[in-house]
Amino acid sequence: MMINVMIAEDELMALEELIYMLEKEKDIILCPSAKTGEELLELYFEYKPDVLFLDIEMPGITGVEAAKQIMKSTSDAPLFVFTTAYDAYAIDAFEIEATDYLLKPFDHIRFHQAMERIRKRLSDKKGDNSPVKTDSVTSSKLLIDDGEKMIVLSPDSIYYAVPSQRMLEIHTENDVIESKMTLQELEKKLEGLSFFRTHRSYLVNLNHILEITPWFNGAYNITLKNKERTTIPVSRSARKALFEKFSN
Repeated sequence: MMINVMIAEDELMALEELIYMLEKEKDIILCPSAKTGEELLELYFEYKPDVLFLDIEMPGITGVEAAKQIMKSTSDAPLFVFTTAYDAYAIDAFEIEATDYLLKPFDHIRFHQAMERIRKRLSDKKGDNSPVKTDSVTSSKLLIDDGEKMIVLSPDSIYYAVPSQRMLEIHTENDVIESKMTLQELEKKLEGLSFFRTHRSYLVNLNHILEITPWFNGAYNITLKNKERTTIPVSRSARKALFEKFSN
């Protein structure tokens, strides 16, 4: 089961740390983040996440106030995990039966304890007593950091990715998005979807392949369906596994 998570946090360092930790969890899908209570309310009703990590103290509407408004507006409220720099404020979190709270700066052990509570609560909520599997993946949105902003990207829109001058180029139909993540990190995010490493430097969306043609010395080339009809190499070591993908 995949878990949709939204963060509401106005402190940049705390936001980046939460994103970093959540991205390492295989069953987490990150929704766009909010920096104010007002922005949170707008994004929540658009994305309807399963879990909200809320800063108790935010400008304007506080995290607790935003949580109360959400609870009043729906019979299927998300799970709340409050974040705060002050232990005393954690009492506010439990007034609305929050799943957990985390103190800043975040402790990784406490974070993982909170995640286990979240998984158990969601499993109980869905009436499923079996453990929540963390390796099942469904098509979802990706959150890509291009160094200036977080870009929400659909995996289906990706044609291929390739490292270039210490950056990773993610090619879609109309754009090339650069990110500081590695090809291996992107591959992990897309695990279980229709992506394949045709070469040590290329990750390709199999759904966008137009044709596969022999090249030389046992290697092949892939031609993509994009406007440029991009040609991508298939190494000899990857050839067999690639054809097995299409025979399944």
